[in-house]
Amino acid sequence: MGCMLSAASCNKWLCDNILETADYAAEQAGITDDMLGKNHVFFLPYLMGERSPNNDVNARGTFTGITLYTARTDFVQAVLEGVAFAIRDCFEVAKSLGLPVGRSKLCGGRAKSPLWRKIFANVLGIPLEMVRTEQGPGYGAAMLAMVGSGVFESVEAASDALVEVSSVTEPDPALTARYEAQYQKYRKIYPALRDVFPALR
Repeated sequence: MGCMLSAASCNKWLCDNILETADYAAEQAGITDDMLGKNHVFFLPYLMGERSPNNDVNARGTFTGITLYTARTDFVQAVLEGVAFAIRDCFEVAKSLGLPVGRSKLCGGRAKSPLWRKIFANVLGIPLEMVRTEQGPGYGAAMLAMVGSGVFESVEAASDALVEVSSVTEPDPALTARYEAQYQKYRKIYPALRDVFPALR
């Protein structure tokens, strides 16, 4: 299981605490398709340390690559991309273990953002299915309870019966290639700062 301590909460933190706005959609509106995969700002989403795959209580959030030309939208985009890159880190661990991940599902409030769904699909390079329910963990626990109590004979049977897909976001090959190059830059930042973080506590 790949579990992040700060994911959607990073966007909430940036908008609520730093930009002082609750209009998340308006903050994302300025990020156009031609900007995707080209951001010069990178964000490590470790606002509370991290769990997977970098099990590091000392890890901290950072913005890297800021210049005099950095704009507000660059920060917003960096946060959305940084969370996606961190999930990609977990995705890479799964692939290294031989687990085939050809597609995945999204749920929850932040998954309502078409922009974030597009970023995720292209950072991961797989189709992402939006499910109708927003109750991911609780819904999954209920499904497991139904399997355990014999209502369904398997997790697969419960999933087939209860999980409905409302939309699918397909990756774009050209954008996926741009995000691959960006991810290779991103993945160098944490190792470079790992030994610095403990001194910041």
